[in-house]
Amino acid sequence: MSKRRLARENCLQSLYLADITRLSQETILGMFQMREFAGEPKVFEFYKGLFTATVSNSGKIDEIITSISKNWSLDRMSAVDRCVLRLAVCEMMFLADAPVPVIIDEAIELAKKYSTENSGKFVNGVLDSIAKKHNIQIPK
Repeated sequence: MSKRRLARENCLQSLYLADITRLSQETILGMFQMREFAGEPKVFEFYKGLFTATVSNSGKIDEIITSISKNWSLDRMSAVDRCVLRLAVCEMMFLADAPVPVIIDEAIELAKKYSTENSGKFVNGVLDSIAKKHNIQIPK
């Protein structure tokens, strides 16, 4: 597993924890700082930056997602799918440090691994539509 995928997986777990509990961002970061990957500063910094940016921009991110998924309110989505989408939208729109196809592929893989059989297709459709709507370049 790549180091960035490890960071994204831990970020997904952190976002899920934040979504289903009332734990603060600081508490969650503290919990994940004690994990094995925290010994690798670049990986942990990527994780921390992605988690923090996603939480900080959650209102804007949720607006972007709901503008595309009109038949699926955030409350209707599974918590894992919602968190995968938030993570990927943040990375595409606010961090932009990886190519969009890589971000979408990583999100699809996370959805397949941690959610339902159809989640990969759902996440792909939403993220592809967001990228097109916001003119984020996706090479053909």
